[in-house]
Amino acid sequence: MDPLSGFFGSLIWWLFFLYLLLWPQIQYRSLQVARARILQRLSRRRGSTVITMIHRQESVGLFGIPFYKFISMEDSEEILRAIRSAPKDRPIDLIIHTPGGLVLAATQIAKALHDHPAETRVIVPHYAMSGGTLIALAADKIIMDPHAALGPVDPQLGQYPGPSIVRAVERKGVDKVDDQTLILADVAEKAIKQLRDFLYGILRDKYGEKKAKELAQVLTEGRWTHDYPITYEHAKELGLHVETGVPEEVYALMELYKQPMKQRGTVEFIPYPVKQEKT
Repeated sequence: MDPLSGFFGSLIWWLFFLYLLLWPQIQYRSLQVARARILQRLSRRRGSTVITMIHRQESVGLFGIPFYKFISMEDSEEILRAIRSAPKDRPIDLIIHTPGGLVLAATQIAKALHDHPAETRVIVPHYAMSGGTLIALAADKIIMDPHAALGPVDPQLGQYPGPSIVRAVERKGVDKVDDQTLILADVAEKAIKQLRDFLYGILRDKYGEKKAKELAQVLTEGRWTHDYPITYEHAKELGLHVETGVPEEVYALMELYKQPMKQRGTVEFIPYPVKQEKT
């Protein structure tokens, strides 16, 4: 075998391996640059500091393994840093797309957003459930897509909703449940009260005492399942400060958050108008 051809063969294989290793990272970097451009354009047009918290599964890495994200302490640290560095006289637009996450992290973000001196606006292009709703309620305005959704903020203890644990004990009676269930009910009652008091605190200055108490009660009492979608119309009926008019840049931004490799049965469409073929 020709040594030179063997060398080039090995080189080609190494280059191919490097391509497989580096190409996903190069793609991801190009996505980050494209996102930054859209955020800069949105910031200039709205005269605001734009912050994002988008928890969408992404395929990054050699094998395109999807990473599922939720509100975490790292999110809290980064968003608090962004809010602290924002000019005090400049509005904040926080774009949220999340299924929820840690209550502690969500309450820290909500409090920081609530305390910002200038106007704060949360933009929800698709959904902001649970902790995402908690953060949205801290803003002066919630801007939703007409088909976006918020959700209840009742605390969850493991796999069970806190209000459901309390009701189960009330219905059976304390003498008919085990000690572990009684302890869970005690913790659930505390969690509900803590979250209700926090909600009241961030809503009172925008809605008044009576309405703030009502909203805090409704959203934490377990009236609905935890994944119940509070639509734009329902949010208006509840008396929340919501409006439509999500900026087009936000929709373009969402297009740049990659989903995992498409599986059979995923949605596809061809944007109108379609170029007509000549007959």
